[in-house]
Amino acid sequence: MIRRIDLRGASAPADYRAVVPRAELDVEAATHLIRPVVEAVRTRGVEAVLEYGAQFDGVVADDVVVPREALQTALDELDRTVRSALEESVRRLRATCEAELEHDVTTELATGAVVTHRKVPMGRVGLYVPGGLAPLVSSVVMNVVPAQVAGVGSIALASPPQKDHGGLPEPTIMAACALLGVDEVYAVGGAQAIAMFGYGAGPCRPVDLVTGPGNIYVAAAKRLLRGVVGIDSEAGTTEIAILADDTADPAYVAADLISQAEHDPAAASVLVTDSERLADEVVVELEKQVHETRHTERISTALGGQQSGIVLVDDVDQGVAVVDAYAAEHLEIHTRDAVAVAARVRNAGAIFVGPYAPVSLGDYCAGSNHVLPTAGCACHSSGLSVRAFLKSVHVVDYSRAALAEVAGHVGVLAEAEDLPAHGRAVAIRLDEQS
Repeated sequence: MIRRIDLRGASAPADYRAVVPRAELDVEAATHLIRPVVEAVRTRGVEAVLEYGAQFDGVVADDVVVPREALQTALDELDRTVRSALEESVRRLRATCEAELEHDVTTELATGAVVTHRKVPMGRVGLYVPGGLAPLVSSVVMNVVPAQVAGVGSIALASPPQKDHGGLPEPTIMAACALLGVDEVYAVGGAQAIAMFGYGAGPCRPVDLVTGPGNIYVAAAKRLLRGVVGIDSEAGTTEIAILADDTADPAYVAADLISQAEHDPAAASVLVTDSERLADEVVVELEKQVHETRHTERISTALGGQQSGIVLVDDVDQGVAVVDAYAAEHLEIHTRDAVAVAARVRNAGAIFVGPYAPVSLGDYCAGSNHVLPTAGCACHSSGLSVRAFLKSVHVVDYSRAALAEVAGHVGVLAEAEDLPAHGRAVAIRLDEQS
């Protein structure tokens, strides 16, 4: 069901990234496949968006706008227990976002020499919510709440059209939009949604930033459009890594590997352990639990794929090196002194410590965000937070006396760079008033 990679007793490779499980189709390869989609939306606008909706989603439509009445109807018809769970998820995430919200910082470097580091919210953002095999209503919360806390003035959201729902997005996704007061919603999925946000199409104006998770094609579109718009990270097909020793409960480990495999046949589930006994017991649990799930075929495909595996290591130290190289979207730590082990990890989108912090908690109600970098991008990118929706602007305010105090240094450095007009721009102000 799941392959093994044995790194025990081997001399450490120069880079563990070459041996950890990875999908055969990576984001770079996917960019070549979706480039024509992005280009078509850039040149033909909403006409191309609608064509790709028919091709990829099987929905023939003449408009991409979700009516506000449909959003309100979905909220009115939402199951009360689902609404309550969404409200609690919103409450917890809003609390952490408000706590993380950065404020302006003013530094007085000398009398009359003031620099303010100002935080400015993005003017307009495009939020993407997947709706394929699993309609991720929780991703509405994860995208919208930090944008609202940051103070973004214009929020647009896109989610794939559904044949079973009259070409509109999945009803719980629409309901969550209404619950959060988002009324600019588009029934558009995949790479064409990201291109629509980036270039504008039909009624959708271009945005400054695109955020949200999606499949590998969504991640590839975000890579292609980086520079046209800002992006949060390449939050593609989901993955979980678990670092575990012989103290771990094999039933818990198996359940958590399965939980992420449930998302998609291309999802990655990786166990890194120094205990061969645990590895054997987890395999037994996988065999048992997979057949008790609703999505057995999907999960089996993911667990049996090239992107999943059990990696055997000599000890926890080697295990930390391996998971750092893997740079997982989600990393669980099931070891002795899990808090200390977690503190040693540098590369992960989010870290879940101990037996009672499964990734599923983070997916919904931990108060953390589940929009996280995938495919090794956690070595350089962070998960979505309120900070993603803020820009930094330095505001420089100097008096004549403060300028005079530093003018000599400016002149020297300008000459050192052979840019004398730079120095003159300072000197002219002082010469005129001397």
